[in-house]
Amino acid sequence: MATIKHTSSKNSDLTAPEHYLTFQHNEYTGLPILDENGHPKLREEYLLDTLECGGQSFAMACLLANRKYGKNFSPDDVKTHQYIISFDPRDAADNGLTLEKAQALGLQFCKENFPGHPAIVCSHPDGHNGAGNIHVHIVICSVRVRAIPRQPYMEKPCDWQEGMKHRCTAAMLRHLRVETMELCQEAGLYQIDLLNGTGERITEREYWAQRRGQRRLDYANQKAAASDQPIRQTKFETEKAALRRQIRSVLAKATSLEEFSAQLLQEHGVTVSESRGRFS
Repeated sequence: MATIKHTSSKNSDLTAPEHYLTFQHNEYTGLPILDENGHPKLREEYLLDTLECGGQSFAMACLLANRKYGKNFSPDDVKTHQYIISFDPRDAADNGLTLEKAQALGLQFCKENFPGHPAIVCSHPDGHNGAGNIHVHIVICSVRVRAIPRQPYMEKPCDWQEGMKHRCTAAMLRHLRVETMELCQEAGLYQIDLLNGTGERITEREYWAQRRGQRRLDYANQKAAASDQPIRQTKFETEKAALRRQIRSVLAKATSLEEFSAQLLQEHGVTVSESRGRFS
């Protein structure tokens, strides 16, 4: 089941994306992993190509685009966008997905969906969580260096004009989810419905908070086990996750808003407030 995720960056160091993609980094701190001589360690395996860079490096192509069109001089400007396509871990064994095939699919996806933008396409064989899923990073310069044909999901002239900036709108994301599903279908890979997904969605910040918290809890439990102390908790839960669990438990039995508010306060000490039709 391939998924696609979007992030944006305001980092003015335009060499940073390629550095991250080609060198090993600590998944918790984001810092590069150094060898015995203090030099960054290259990733053991990856494939990387650039598109629409005019024979220059990605960083230089972005710099030239920014200067030509007078963009991205403020620290608050988004300099790059990143889209990550993560394939199902089973695709390698069941459907013959290789790093080379994933890179070819990533290049095809980038050409079709981000024309006019200098881009890096880089495939890695494994995710940071050890799931074994091949995934493709597509990093694009936020500035478009040539005009492109208008597409149905494009809402404003800036979405197709030269010298304008990429916008990751709701319509754009929906289009990219459809494209991801069709890409997997044509390649004979596993896929789920990305438009009507089920399950719980959390932000990237909460995801990493949970990962760091679980790591600290596992370390504390190891120390407790070594000293024959009882282990009371094995799964870390963020405050937001705990609040969602509490809300669901009360929702299952409350029959009105007043009853829901009263039970949530009585059982969990959580108050419900309403302002302009929104609850917090």
